[in-house]
Amino acid sequence: MKLILSVLLASLVCLWRADTLLAKDYRVGPGDVLSVSVYDNDDLATKVRVSSAGTIVMPLLGQLEVKDLTINEITEKITRMLSDGYLVNPQVNVFVEEFRSKKVVVLGSVKTPGLVELNGPTNFLELLSKSGGLDKDAGDTATLQRQGTGEAKEVIVIDLRALIDRGDLTQNLQINDGDSVFISKSGMCYITGEVKEPGTYPCGEGATVLKLVALAKGFTGKASKSSINIVRLVDNKKTVLDDVDLSATLTNNDVVVVPESFF
Repeated sequence: MKLILSVLLASLVCLWRADTLLAKDYRVGPGDVLSVSVYDNDDLATKVRVSSAGTIVMPLLGQLEVKDLTINEITEKITRMLSDGYLVNPQVNVFVEEFRSKKVVVLGSVKTPGLVELNGPTNFLELLSKSGGLDKDAGDTATLQRQGTGEAKEVIVIDLRALIDRGDLTQNLQINDGDSVFISKSGMCYITGEVKEPGTYPCGEGATVLKLVALAKGFTGKASKSSINIVRLVDNKKTVLDDVDLSATLTNNDVVVVPESFF
């Protein structure tokens, strides 16, 4: 990636920081402090920290589940509950007074890899900035891994070239607590999921899925060997190759995902 990326990165962070701080998509969680007020009902005003169970306690209403809800969703929930036999057309206002700390791991081709602590809504570019920016040997993709449904991990591939060179905002994802991000190196492939040593490995001529698995010290006992996917950039667009064979040939910056078998 070119040196100009650092300048573009700084500019993009400034452009989108205001939108981020609006926190439209921010999901409330344990440790956040919420301020709740109801117009013309000062006795219902409260400032409360979300419990470890994801709940708050409000006057009149008692305990409410708010974990993973947006501010708009919490406002609608409180409004609906107050309208149910308590108040006529209540005007509810909710905002986050104090954001909890989020912990994210950033590895690969950034200047200061490691654990990053974040406060408040944070997007991918802001996370890169807090990690010192991209190294000069950074590749074209970043792999974001986060908790999915149940024990499954969700793997998202971010097209760095589309985001930074072309300003594609769809790649500037919101970062969640517990996410891990790996920035690829040029001329390398990344493997994640059910292998013994996930990570980035050389991806030269003749590289195959089997060879990459071997470099990653083999499959774990939970690997679904028949459901391996390759995420690849083709004409600057992400393409997912499903259920590939172990003999499938790899190209630079491919991301190989080995899912867990549930049988």
